[in-house]
Amino acid sequence: MKGNQINGEAVTAEMLEADGYKKYHGEDIDIYYNKDICAHIGNCVRGNPDVFEVGRRPWIIPDNGSAENAAYVVETCPSGALKFIRKEA
Repeated sequence: MKGNQINGEAVTAEMLEADGYKKYHGEDIDIYYNKDICAHIGNCVRGNPDVFEVGRRPWIIPDNGSAENAAYVVETCPSGALKFIRKEA
C-alpha cells in the first residue's frame, strides 16, 4: 500500500495539509496528524512508542521504525487523525 485512499481515490499530501494535517517527514513514509480530530485513544503510542512518543518533540518520528510497521499502526487509528503516504522505492 502506498498510502491512504478515500472512496478508492488516492489521498495526496496537498489534500491532507488542506484538511489540517501536519506532515512528519520520513525517508520511506510520511505520517500526517490532525490534532483537531484526534480522540486520544493511544493506539499509536502503544503500537510503536519509538515512532509515536507524546512527550517528545517532534512527537512523531517516522524513521524510528519500519515504514511497514508505521503504516500498520496508523491504520489502527480509530479517529482518522493519523494518515500516511508511502514513498516510491
